[in-house]
Amino acid sequence: MYKNISEIIASFAFVVFILTGTAPAMAQQDPPYWASIDEPEARMRTGPSTEYPTMWIYKRERLPIKILARYKAWRKVEDPDGAQGWMHARLLSATQTAMVLGEKGLAQPLRSNPQSDARIIWRVEPGVVGKITQCEDSWCLLDVTGRRGYIDRKLIWGDDPLK
Repeated sequence: MYKNISEIIASFAFVVFILTGTAPAMAQQDPPYWASIDEPEARMRTGPSTEYPTMWIYKRERLPIKILARYKAWRKVEDPDGAQGWMHARLLSATQTAMVLGEKGLAQPLRSNPQSDARIIWRVEPGVVGKITQCEDSWCLLDVTGRRGYIDRKLIWGDDPLK
């Protein structure tokens, strides 16, 4: 069945991964940290089990979530509106996303460079969610379905220093 010890080790690691239901990056990080919803539908519960009632049903994949605590395969989370509850780790991704803040109808600028006087290349409405990378000083590179630009950190939820 197995030809060598490396196949046995690989098979064992795969079984452990499947049984725990969490990716290694999510399992090793100490709270608080940022994550995002990784499913088209995710339930926030009042406690860390399916026996607890559902508080919210999220139908927004990639929504940023702040991880506050861990209990086995469950994560205590906070959403952009401040609601707190528990989600199963398999519903979450280590991919860091952010939600654009501001008043409805007041689009926020995405700039060509991380500077307040840089050219505006896109505008994004409050509530838009995108993947963030290259966060330095007061700027993050925001990618919204392939349209990228720098946004002021004050204009997003999902990248505040947590520790």
